Amino acid sequence: MYKVLIIDDEEPLREAIRILGDWKGLGVGEVLEATNGRMGLDMLAEHKIDLAMIDMKMPEMNGLELLQIIEREYPELPTIVISGYNDFEYTRQAIRSKVADYLLKPVNRADLNQALRKAIDLLDAKRKRESEFINRNITLNMSLPRLKEKVYQSIIERSFKSQSNEAFLPLIGADDPASRFTVAVLRVLNLEQVRKNRFNDDKELLHFAVANVINEIAGGHFDAFSFANPKQDREMIAVLTTKGGYPEDIAYRSLHQMVKVATTLKELFGVLVVAGVGPSSADAMDIATSYEAAKAALSGIDLLKLKSGAVHTVPDRAQAAPAKEYMTLSGRIAMIRAGLESGSVQNVKAVIGEIVKNWRASGFFSLGEADRVLHEFVILLNEAALELGAKPEQLPLGGAGGLRAAGLSADFDSLASFELLLNGLLDFYGGEIRKSQLVNQPFDIGDIKTYIDTHYFEDIKISMFAEKYFLSREYLMKLFKQQFGFGIHEYVQKVRMDKAKELLDDPGLKIQDISEMLGYKDKNYFSKAFRNYYSVSPSEYRSGAAAGEKK
Repeated sequence: MYKVLIIDDEEPLREAIRILGDWKGLGVGEVLEATNGRMGLDMLAEHKIDLAMIDMKMPEMNGLELLQIIEREYPELPTIVISGYNDFEYTRQAIRSKVADYLLKPVNRADLNQALRKAIDLLDAKRKRESEFINRNITLNMSLPRLKEKVYQSIIERSFKSQSNEAFLPLIGADDPASRFTVAVLRVLNLEQVRKNRFNDDKELLHFAVANVINEIAGGHFDAFSFANPKQDREMIAVLTTKGGYPEDIAYRSLHQMVKVATTLKELFGVLVVAGVGPSSADAMDIATSYEAAKAALSGIDLLKLKSGAVHTVPDRAQAAPAKEYMTLSGRIAMIRAGLESGSVQNVKAVIGEIVKNWRASGFFSLGEADRVLHEFVILLNEAALELGAKPEQLPLGGAGGLRAAGLSADFDSLASFELLLNGLLDFYGGEIRKSQLVNQPFDIGDIKTYIDTHYFEDIKISMFAEKYFLSREYLMKLFKQQFGFGIHEYVQKVRMDKAKELLDDPGLKIQDISEMLGYKDKNYFSKAFRNYYSVSPSEYRSGAAAGEKK
């Protein structure tokens, strides 16, 4: 909306202009008034006036003087001259001052609005030009970093053609023979957590904050340019450019700066990062080699000893670690599949626990190996879940990179948190498989009884069945007792005690062995449970049974 100032000493004329002007149709939001030239100048200084209407004959300062001042101090301000005198001097000054139009008194509606429309059209055209200029500058300022990012990305992917894209090399300083390039690769370990808790779930804002910190800190020694890798959600790439210098000095400074970056990100935003730094080179095309080396250094960080802020270079001691033979998840997929199919997620987690124990015992388990295992595990679980009837649209079929779309976090910063992540995946896939089974098979409370009859030696909890059938524990307990006359825990105890008597009748079995066969890890606990149930100890029962046989 525009703001118009009427400068005229005659109140009737000011009022007539107010009444006759089509202000709303012209896009004028406010009309101000001044009763003389000096007051008009004060209001021009105080308000952002878009258009001034000036009476040429006024006391103290006439329109002629006022136009001359406006021409000097407000050269871009359009004016409309109003005069009752068809005077040549007034007309000459009006032409010189580039007024939008010249109105003679008395002012009529048609002439007034025609003059106003002409002035407003000039203002509209001016605003359009200014907007286009601003937009061009914004686009240029925004597109230059984007263009630099594209250049770096194409070099990293080895798709940059030097001959056809030579004009872009000055953008990254590659036209200067003194330039040396180093690449650092940073990985955000707690991306999902910090994005949700500190950045309102805005990934772009998180990337922007991390890039700003990298550029500001590394900018003390390098011309730093950082950007998020569009193909790796957790990865930030920093290209550090310096003019000359020894490779050893550049390596030391880049390593030191990345450590400082990691510390600052943790302090400011709670962002946990680790990094790898590649070697420097005077050839811009070697940015790809530096990136690959930095990536290898990052992947070689030992997850067993991982600490936020760890920064590795190549060659590195971690890279020289001997190849290890790890116990693999793929080798246990049959057991995992069977457990998911039967709803025994806890048993599958025990398998995972054994595998993780093997990794820990190996003494070295790299971040890169963890990434490989995670991606492979998600693919294997997808295959198993699809075979067992889970809906494809509910699964992260894109591998580990698709976990967030399924509402899953892939954050981990230690072997313990990596194990929690794997167990969380088992819970997710187990739930999706149970949903599909429930759709295809109606619920039968007898299934719980059958499970107890065949798995009485396991640690059976009601929560297992509540999760499997998506029913409350209270409802399951009530339904089971109505059907079989026992509570679920009571029935588990009955089956175990019935089986205990059967096993005790075999003199070749030790009570300790029987205890373990029934799922009791402690012989004394078994004996106490048996006495509470039958009012005799296992030994007393066995002695009594033996005495009965002799009789």
